[in-house]
Amino acid sequence: MSSEVLLTPQIITKESLMILENNLVAANRVNRKFENQFVKIGSSLTIRKPNRFTVRSGAALQVQDIAEPSVTITVNKQRGVDFQFTSTDLTLTVEEFSERYLKPAMAGLANQVDYDVLQNFDGVSNYVGTPGVTPATFSSSVQLTGRRMDDNAAAQDNRTLVLNPNAYWSIANGLSPSFVMPTAKDALVKGYLATIGNYEVYMDQNIPVGLSAVHNTSLGMVVTTAQGNGNTTSLYGGARVGEFMQIGEVFTVNGVFNVNPQSRISTGVLKNFVITATTAVDANTTWVITFSPSVITSGPYQNVTGPMNIATTVTFLTGTTLAQTATPQNLAFTRDAFGLVMVPMEIPQGVDFAARETYRNISMRVIRDYDINNDVFPTRIDILYGDTVYYDELAVRLGG
Repeated sequence: MSSEVLLTPQIITKESLMILENNLVAANRVNRKFENQFVKIGSSLTIRKPNRFTVRSGAALQVQDIAEPSVTITVNKQRGVDFQFTSTDLTLTVEEFSERYLKPAMAGLANQVDYDVLQNFDGVSNYVGTPGVTPATFSSSVQLTGRRMDDNAAAQDNRTLVLNPNAYWSIANGLSPSFVMPTAKDALVKGYLATIGNYEVYMDQNIPVGLSAVHNTSLGMVVTTAQGNGNTTSLYGGARVGEFMQIGEVFTVNGVFNVNPQSRISTGVLKNFVITATTAVDANTTWVITFSPSVITSGPYQNVTGPMNIATTVTFLTGTTLAQTATPQNLAFTRDAFGLVMVPMEIPQGVDFAARETYRNISMRVIRDYDINNDVFPTRIDILYGDTVYYDELAVRLGG
């Protein structure tokens, strides 16, 4: 961009957008296709998932009911950066103004968007790896996440693996004899390591850490309420009143195996479930939990080999029967696993200047006013967005 131009609202906004987009990591790797629809319908959107059907054998007609699954994404996050500059700063070139004000402002804003997107980890049920053990080899990282995503029939393209710095550099060191470092062009992409096993591997300091929880049970935890078609059950483990479980804990139930979503044949791996809501332990040392995905034992959306039966053993993958472990939650996913929508914000009247621009589906608003007493220009930069898990089965957590 030429430095011999006036710092108009449009130029400042466009420059900010380009800097923001270049600083995004995880947020640049998720689904953004529904953003245009929010302009017309309001603050939330229900997204229909693809239908599935079972295959008939023989000539007799077997009409199947249509039960379209769906997910709702709500635009409820307004983030912004505010600063002020003097009238003499308006004499700066675009490059100077960008370096002094826009780059640090957009770095913070991009960091927040990435952070918000990655916080959806607690809606992901698939978990591989070992809590507290940093993945450092192909077999402890890409091999584990790749097999799980293949079991779930995830697409081979647009796969991303986002790692915290410890896992990123451990894996880079472990794989250094096995791949050629990225070309100069690839190395310009923020956080990019290499493409390994169909994954584009990135580093992001915003990888979340799961919350700790104390179950403190001295007994093996078991199912006490059978579940054959739903998403609630009760667990008994001999815990004490006041202890709790965390949303985001992942568990398996003995004998309940995952199935391929198309063939509905067992993958040989116990189905992973994530806790989405829980009550405190009662006087009978029993938790009542809500989990995802729901147990579906038959039909086109079948996802397990059989129901959760009473007295079957429950095993926690994100910790132990005694406690949930606070460890990094690295994420592997395809583009459709998560959704992010950024929508245009209204431009107010009666200010010194205001502008709104969109760049690569990122909408940004810049508003500037003037303080006559101090000869400064208070400025605010705002974005409005929502994020959620679209397809839980297309993402895998990698413990660290």
